[in-house]
Amino acid sequence: MIHLLTKKLNNTSRKCLLTLCLIAACASSMYACSILYYVDKETGTIYAVNNEDFWLDTDAYIQIEKATSKKLARLWYGWDNFAQGGINSAGLFFDVAVTPEQKMPEGYGWAKGNIGDDLLANASTVEEALAWIEEQKLAVHQSHFLIGDATGNAVIVEWIDGKKHIIPMEGNTLVATNFLINAPEEGGFPCHRYQSINSRVDELERSGEDITLKSVGQTMAGAVQPAVDWGEGKMGGTLYTTFFEITAMQMVMVPKLDGSKMMRIDLKKEFALNKKRKIDMD
Repeated sequence: MIHLLTKKLNNTSRKCLLTLCLIAACASSMYACSILYYVDKETGTIYAVNNEDFWLDTDAYIQIEKATSKKLARLWYGWDNFAQGGINSAGLFFDVAVTPEQKMPEGYGWAKGNIGDDLLANASTVEEALAWIEEQKLAVHQSHFLIGDATGNAVIVEWIDGKKHIIPMEGNTLVATNFLINAPEEGGFPCHRYQSINSRVDELERSGEDITLKSVGQTMAGAVQPAVDWGEGKMGGTLYTTFFEITAMQMVMVPKLDGSKMMRIDLKKEFALNKKRKIDMD
């Protein structure tokens, strides 16, 4: 996912982000993110996976927030006190991917603060998340949301030419990369990462093998971005990959494609502790 936080960046970072967004919108294999929500047809087990592709020197971390009388416990990942994606104690998952820039709907705009954290704090299901987004009069002009919950419901929310579009999951798989689902002609399509993920999911289902968090995660293998020089000696690539088995509330995080730094988090146990804590990825 690249990135809702344009307003939070300094001038140099804004220029870099603009460059990233333009290149991603033109379907480059660089500066690109991928999101998968998947429901096992046989068992009903729900999975979600995300590749976050960005500058590799970014100080990314996992933030866990405790529940209150009015807010759900949640875990999000990102940087600069801004959630790029995450999950809450009800099993609501979200992540975001950059898309070609669009016109902002009249009367809508940016919610203030850490909007991803606020979404996870206040919504338990896709329906509640969509209602929260509407209540906030929230819209984004260069990204779309993939939101999925613990019931097997998932949608992509995107804004095209000033209008909101909600794309429901058809079947048991929903994938988002960096083109607008309802306006692929705007840029970024065809997307080899989108095609690779869907193809690998099909292969997994035809194989007859047991479907696990590991096997679902491997469907994203063709969508990762190895470390490369993105210009001026700065390295970019897959900053981290997150794997969720939402049904069992298990999470795996792999920073920078480095399996030796893999982290496993039992979300049920973590949320039961009801403690706020930060986990650095490096």
